Amino acid sequence: MYESEALWRDVDAYFVATLIEEDDALVEARESGRLTTMPRAEVAPNQGKLLALLAQVANATRILEFGTLAGYSTIWLARAVGEHGLVTTLELEEQNAAVARANLERAGVSHRVEIIVGPAAESAQRLIAAGAEAYDFVFIDADKPSNPDYLRAALQLSHLGSLIIIDNVVRNGAVVDADSQDERVRGVRAALDDIAKDPRLEATSLQTVGSKGWDGFTLIRRAS
Repeated sequence: MYESEALWRDVDAYFVATLIEEDDALVEARESGRLTTMPRAEVAPNQGKLLALLAQVANATRILEFGTLAGYSTIWLARAVGEHGLVTTLELEEQNAAVARANLERAGVSHRVEIIVGPAAESAQRLIAAGAEAYDFVFIDADKPSNPDYLRAALQLSHLGSLIIIDNVVRNGAVVDADSQDERVRGVRAALDDIAKDPRLEATSLQTVGSKGWDGFTLIRRAS
């Protein structure tokens, strides 16, 4: 097992060194995760690039992100939307938002990012109540017990053809345990059940291994 985990990290390191160009702003944002309330919780560099590529394939100019932390994934997404795009990112802790603001400024994308501080479900409801323009792409990477709430809000804040990604759905394999008492696992499973029951949605989930361990994500498209 440990040999496999070491190999996963080595493979990720090779892919990143070969294919992913992290400039100083991205490196500093990733490393500054240690200053947040959840150190080392940001996506890996190759995952950040995947998010950016998916956003570009979707021609996304408006992105909603649940969970900011140090703003590492936010930078990838802000660069993907282009100069006239917008990323709205929802962050619970002001401590994390402050770190993110500095990183976004350093990356030169702060003018296309709106950070909203407070409980993400409440912030999303305020966007809905205010009649916010629909988002083309939604990235859900916040507290896992609230995934069903975030998914419901994402569906109200998106449109036909929007992409929604839910991160960290494998939980080192714990997702298969229907009797799990872990609220994070229960939140993931509840969101997946909601997706499966919703005729508007097309979705798949993929397992991943790498520098972030054994995990995965769910990719959802609003088909109607």
